[in-house]
Amino acid sequence: MKKTNFKFEYEVYDSIDELNEQDAKLIEKARKVTKLAYAPYSHFHVGAAAILSNGKIITGTNQENASYPVTICAERSLLSAASSLYPNASVQTMAISYHNQVENASSLKPISPCGMCRQSIMEYEVRANSPIRIILSGIDGKIFIINTIKHLLPLSFTSADLK
Repeated sequence: MKKTNFKFEYEVYDSIDELNEQDAKLIEKARKVTKLAYAPYSHFHVGAAAILSNGKIITGTNQENASYPVTICAERSLLSAASSLYPNASVQTMAISYHNQVENASSLKPISPCGMCRQSIMEYEVRANSPIRIILSGIDGKIFIINTIKHLLPLSFTSADLK
């Protein structure tokens, strides 16, 4: 038997003030679009904003449904819009934020994509043959920057596994 491990580095910023201008604008946009989320059941409003290789910025929000499996997360909403509107552009950086509107809940720690979104972002990264930087935040507070979704989904399942 052989043991191995997986490690990765990511950047941690104490606030948006420490980010470069482009990253700060992207996270501000993600935070702002949380207001457009449709989350009447969880009251957990998620917003995502991405800059594409063509310079366009696109956003997405979570869209809940009374039939919970029909719900779509902000990240997948964004990727669907990006690939529909700009099929030849890759996602360079995606910022994700949230505003938890449940009474006494906090929205200060960075949020991370769910497993389904990680898989979807991975597919998009493979499809475009280009890494996607991920910026994770809450409505305020610390911010994490991860250089590729591969770090959040080690041992991922991709199209290479189907060959």
